[in-house]
Amino acid sequence: MSARPAIWVGTSGWHYPHWRGIFYPSDLPPSRWLGYYARHFSTVELNAPFYRLPTEKAFQGWAKGVPPGFRFAVKASRWITHMRRLRGGPEVDLFLERVRHLGDALGPILYQLPPRMGRDLQRLEGFLARLPSGLLHAMEFRHPSWFCPAVYALLRRYRVALCLVDIVDFPSPREATGEFIYVRFHGAGGLYWGSYSEDALRRWAQDMLALSEGYRPLWVYFNNDAEGAAVGDALRLRALLGETASPAEGI
Repeated sequence: MSARPAIWVGTSGWHYPHWRGIFYPSDLPPSRWLGYYARHFSTVELNAPFYRLPTEKAFQGWAKGVPPGFRFAVKASRWITHMRRLRGGPEVDLFLERVRHLGDALGPILYQLPPRMGRDLQRLEGFLARLPSGLLHAMEFRHPSWFCPAVYALLRRYRVALCLVDIVDFPSPREATGEFIYVRFHGAGGLYWGSYSEDALRRWAQDMLALSEGYRPLWVYFNNDAEGAAVGDALRLRALLGETASPAEGI
């Protein structure tokens, strides 16, 4: 029997009013949505820090709102990726200090670059060199010029994962550069909408398991929140990958 990697499948965010009645019970107050979500999934991608850096208390509150074993992936501040464009400064240290308040609930940190930012090896290496060890880091590139052997080599040197993406009409090379695999599904019909077919999910499941080589953990998130497609797709992919039940199921 082949080895099985650790598998984490969830959605990009959980606080969606349009999921009421689709995923969340209609009478469930928003303050209880995270707890309900954590009964069905073992991980979620925390997108709020991309727009505004939360307080220490906010991170601590999220960590307290989930059961042991639950993990938050965190999307890094756009100040780091879109405004400073990887020109490292004190904002990087502040961001990393804040996310550590998730404690044991902290999973990977995702750095998503803007679509108009083309390849810059010198800037990338300078940024990667300052990232602290002991944390999981992943890079999501939105400009195709980044997909080349020189970039993959840098990511491998610093043990940073290349974020694999499923975006309509956008390349998605299958490269394992870090000690884990990070995948984001942005929508089968366009950004944020459209459910994935069973065949598409099955092909992705096969690719991810092959890249994991039996030891790299899989972290997978669905960003197609429209009409609750992300929830259904995440549950179906989880079944295809053979992920065990959420740590809170059965409580």
